[in-house]
Amino acid sequence: MTQPRPEHPRPQFVRPEWLNLNGAWQFEIDQADTGLERGVRDRELQQRIVVPFAPESKLSGIENVDFLEAVWYRTTVTIPADWAGKDAVLHFQAVDQDATVWVNGVELVRHRGGFTPFSANLRGVARPGEEALIVVRARDTRQGVQARGKQTSTYFNHGCLYTRTTGIWQTVWLEAVPTTHLGRPRITPDVAGSSFHLEVPVSANKPGWKVRAILKDADGEVASREVRADLDLAPRLTLQVPADRVRLWDTADPHLYDVRLELIDADGNVVDRADSYAGLRSVSINGQAILINGKHVYQRLVLDQGYWPESLMTAPSEEALLADIELSLAAGFNGARLHQKVFEERFLYHADRLGYLVWGEFGDWGSGVADTGHDNQQPAANFVTQWLEAVERDYSHPSIIGWCPLNETHQLLHDRITQLDDVTRAMFLATKAADTTRPVLDASGYSHRVPETDVWDSHNYEQDPEKFAEQMAGLAYGKPYANVGGHDGKPISQPYAGQPYFCSEFGGIWWNAEAAAAGAAGNTNESWGYGQRVADEEAFYVRFAGLVDALLDNPLMFGYCYTQLTDVFQEENGIYRFDRSSKFDVPRIKAVQTRPAAYEKD
Repeated sequence: MTQPRPEHPRPQFVRPEWLNLNGAWQFEIDQADTGLERGVRDRELQQRIVVPFAPESKLSGIENVDFLEAVWYRTTVTIPADWAGKDAVLHFQAVDQDATVWVNGVELVRHRGGFTPFSANLRGVARPGEEALIVVRARDTRQGVQARGKQTSTYFNHGCLYTRTTGIWQTVWLEAVPTTHLGRPRITPDVAGSSFHLEVPVSANKPGWKVRAILKDADGEVASREVRADLDLAPRLTLQVPADRVRLWDTADPHLYDVRLELIDADGNVVDRADSYAGLRSVSINGQAILINGKHVYQRLVLDQGYWPESLMTAPSEEALLADIELSLAAGFNGARLHQKVFEERFLYHADRLGYLVWGEFGDWGSGVADTGHDNQQPAANFVTQWLEAVERDYSHPSIIGWCPLNETHQLLHDRITQLDDVTRAMFLATKAADTTRPVLDASGYSHRVPETDVWDSHNYEQDPEKFAEQMAGLAYGKPYANVGGHDGKPISQPYAGQPYFCSEFGGIWWNAEAAAAGAAGNTNESWGYGQRVADEEAFYVRFAGLVDALLDNPLMFGYCYTQLTDVFQEENGIYRFDRSSKFDVPRIKAVQTRPAAYEKD
């Protein structure tokens, strides 16, 4: 079998010695989560699965779409003998939801959260040249508050909720790491200072040791710097870019510098080395404007949910991952909201390379509970934990130009501070503390519960372009369109305070020619979309142009986000079909979007 997803899963921090563990593993469903009691951990498993595809997906070879309370994985790998003198570190890029990992019978790590990576050092358990028996249990309960994203909590898909993902759904890999080693750096671009600031954690602060960073471009070395590694827990250094080597990262010229990191011992030997990259790019706010490198760059974003028919949340291949960005660019978009999911890091790598603007988001849906006095959403403390892991993973990617930890938290404002209020503020403040370089949107659409949120937005699926334009026109008077609660119009957001504003979900125009024909013939179908389905393809173009024009003509709005890039299962409102085949005249759509926006003043 050809190894699936063989590429390095962490392209912004690469060591030369690593081993991809994707492929055939033993597998077993533990429907009642009694496997530990029944001895499943210590025996052969009954099925085979193709990692990293989730058992609900076709490419996994399992394709069981029922609720899987727990699942088990088992494989044996020989740690390369030429890694002698180093530790083998076992990495999981994402496991949904609660994972426990044993190696050679020893429990090494537990992790909660379906979107973020975690690791286990095999020191003392398995050495180079030895076998490591890896056993993983993943729990994914149907009940209770859990960050699920768009995974449905009913058996069947419906509306905008889709087939679940359980267990391993991103690459598993081994890495050779020196006992004393570099941690993943934080790389902060400083456009005003023509420099990069690096914060490089080290596993131990040994006397006489140093950290070296070297910045390169196509013409060779640009800058280098060494600092002591025995004083600060995370040594910091600045790489100054000479004036004649400054080249900013933007949508038209997504220039990336190479970064080499080295850990040097007291005798001058390089004991650890890793390669990274960086883009010199700034994000700032001036009144209602979000500026990129000091310029009014209109953000023509598309909602991207990152699902594939055969592999669900996991891209079936590297080519498929890249293709979604290329399809988006072909339709005239210059970026995306990565919706209700923390995307694979290789997606961000390609976004970095192609100058594709990204808003990072968390898959927070799953916090709803029975309405107890208008306290119907109760996200847990672990939402903050998981979100901080995502921000830390993705901090250094230049393509990310904003953060959005929550989406459509729909709860009335009233005379009590609720759990949703606490967690929303916690996620906002945690993001601001973790990253001072990007704007933070407290919650996309509906409940803006943090008055000082950097950005304000709304979701508006009005399908009549004239009505839509009227609703969005209030921004000129300081009264932008706002989502309200229920039919009684009660507020669910703190008042607008003059922040940068955009319509972060609109359109969602429902069209599927085959489904429309079946409906006209009286046949039932499961096709779904927002509002009234257009009568034909030409009606789509007219509606699309009318909705987009209403936003492009608003000089106070820094961008928009159109729903959505592709159809996803029954939700058929994409620019492309679910299988990424053509659905519309894409150049015609691009022409509508790429005319100058009123916001683009320079």
